[in-house]
This record gives sequence, C-alpha cells and structure tokens, in this order.
Amino acid sequence: VQLQASGGGSVQPGGSLRLSCAASGSIFSIGTMGWYRQAPGKQREFVASVTGGGTTNFADSVKGRFTISRDSTKNAMTLQMISLKPEDTAVYYCSADVRVAYGSRYERFWGQGTLVTVSS
Repeated sequence: VQLQASGGGSVQPGGSLRLSCAASGSIFSIGTMGWYRQAPGKQREFVASVTGGGTTNFADSVKGRFTISRDSTKNAMTLQMISLKPEDTAVYYCSADVRVAYGSRYERFWGQGTLVTVSS
C-alpha cells in the first residue's frame, strides 16, 4: 500500500492551500484517513481525520479553518486549509487505516509528507 501526498508549498499568513492524498496498492477497504503534521523540533501531532462513514474530527487548533473530505471511489482525500498561520508551518503526513484482504485487520500506512510553509 502506498500513500501519495501532494499540494504543499509556501503561502503568506491568511492564505490557503489544499493537500491531497491518494492510496494505491493492495487495498480491500480503507477505514479512517487522516492528516498529521510535524513542525521543526516538535512531535508529530494530529490534524484531522475522516472515517469511512464520513465522520470528521479536527484538532482544536485548526477547527473552523481546515476541512477534510474523501472520495472513497478513488481511495483519496483532501485537506482544505484556509486562514493559514505561521504556526501551521510543518510537514504534513497523510495516513490511512487499510485492510489489505478480506478478514485482515486494519493497518495504518503513512504518506511521505509534504511541506507547508506559512510565512510573510
């Protein structure tokens, strides 16, 4: 299973970015998909997630500014980020809980990370 993240870049404070993540490979089903981020010198932290049923969850620091959606037909999801702040600067990683075969357990897979820089 491979997760390909894209869409990072540099933006000024108050700007917007859209991150995308697509899963491919041996996939029977995908449960929760999510985004995490890691700022320089800090631990990786949860940003947002969306279940297979469409239930979303957000870190308090991004509520009201980030939205997450998924296209289950394409095993893909997006993270729309608006009103970006310098403290949003980090490497963003996508994750997916995947069942690789019928009856198998969910395993978490990670994308390679995409850098988001918010700076004036």
